[in-house]
Amino acid sequence: MAALVGAPAASARDAIVTSFDGTPISASFFPAEGLAPGQRAPTILETHGWGATRDKDQNSATLAPVGQVGLGPLRRAGFNVLTWDSRGFGESGGDVEVDSQDFEGRDVSALLDWLATQPEQQLDGAGDPRAGMTGASYAGGIELVAAAIDRRLDAIAPDIAWHSLLTALYRDDLVKGGWSAALAGLGIPTATALGVISPAGVQTGSLDPHITSALQEGLATGHLSAENRAWFESRGPGDELVSRIRIPTLLVQGTADTLFTPSEAIRNFELLKAGGAPVHMLWFCGGHGVCLTQGDNSRVETRVVAWLRRWLMDDHGADADPGFEWLADDGQWRSAPTWPMAPGPALTAQGSGTLTFSPADTASSGLAVAATPSPNAVNVAIPAPTQHVDAVGEPKLELDYRGTATDPRGYVFAQIVDEQRHLVLGNQVTPIAVTLDGLPHTVSRSLEGVAAAIDPGARYTLQIVGGSSVYGPVRSAGSVALARIRLSMPSVRR
Repeated sequence: MAALVGAPAASARDAIVTSFDGTPISASFFPAEGLAPGQRAPTILETHGWGATRDKDQNSATLAPVGQVGLGPLRRAGFNVLTWDSRGFGESGGDVEVDSQDFEGRDVSALLDWLATQPEQQLDGAGDPRAGMTGASYAGGIELVAAAIDRRLDAIAPDIAWHSLLTALYRDDLVKGGWSAALAGLGIPTATALGVISPAGVQTGSLDPHITSALQEGLATGHLSAENRAWFESRGPGDELVSRIRIPTLLVQGTADTLFTPSEAIRNFELLKAGGAPVHMLWFCGGHGVCLTQGDNSRVETRVVAWLRRWLMDDHGADADPGFEWLADDGQWRSAPTWPMAPGPALTAQGSGTLTFSPADTASSGLAVAATPSPNAVNVAIPAPTQHVDAVGEPKLELDYRGTATDPRGYVFAQIVDEQRHLVLGNQVTPIAVTLDGLPHTVSRSLEGVAAAIDPGARYTLQIVGGSSVYGPVRSAGSVALARIRLSMPSVRR
């Protein structure tokens, strides 16, 4: 099953694990700190983000801005750690299949098979290692996939992962152009020097052709073909796989993450809870994006380590941890027993206005991966509350409108601006598909999840804009009369 490169008891070593289809997976094993020969411990599996390679530093620190827990804290907590180059990246062979259950998911099963044969590995039974997973982004996605297909895993803590690549990268049937270009740029050069010098022989990993095809379509039109849409939908985890997970899961998401937004974690949480899995959720300020407000993200490491010790070591020190914690935009951590939280009075706003847009408009919102306040917008002031309000969750928006455009299949975009700091809440913007055929229409949408701490005197504004760089260029010219705009921001009863 594996060719081992130097494997004395309780010492770090590299391995080549052969997966189900013969693909060599390059891995590194690091025993728990202080583990003596003959002792056994549970193992945490942790791979890397998209376009990266495995962590080979057994004492690496946590990357707080993205929530990636380091090998050092995990090993000091008593865990062995197994890292690997995901299929198609680094020293591993094969094609990148975007955390497919049929490929990367089965690679995890092969790694668990290998772990079960190691002298430092604690076992729950023959061929069944005591094991958990953590890791950020691409590493988070494979945790949700693997937990659905291999029951030997005992607990996971996916960080800044996604629910569906369609809702994450193709919300309301519009490609998230900025992030798509960035991810393709990171993933395409997979045949690197690392692959050439792989211990398994020369590995020239490549991307599944759907990835480059979808990039080309998205940049050209903003939309995907039916074939590429179905391919990305099959990469999950999605409703079907998440609904199958029964093991304890801690979902860690970033409020400033504009690639995999808090809404992705909300959907995963709802499905896990409905299926009976023990599940907690934590939102920090970071992820795929830049935190523009203050806050201490060290809570992420503390919670992830405690969660894994609780379920892999029967350490009950974290039993009192809340079901949901969030770092609001004022830099303060808050908590609730679970999600969804008991609702308080919603913050509501109403307005109207006319919006014009065209490809020549240079005043659209934002950067390629972050929304910014737009000078070309219909602005609706959100009345300040009379007392402090925690607005946490997905705002609800309803538009009554009529418009015309060179392409009747159009979009407007919604974002919430903190006027006092001149920034968009969480850097989040939501596309809203509209039909601009000259007839009256009504559309209702949930906006991307946010976490705001709103005090009396605060000034927040809903902006409806005609374009957002997060989703690429404006592709048509037109005008839309917004006869009635209704916003409801969720609040928490405390």
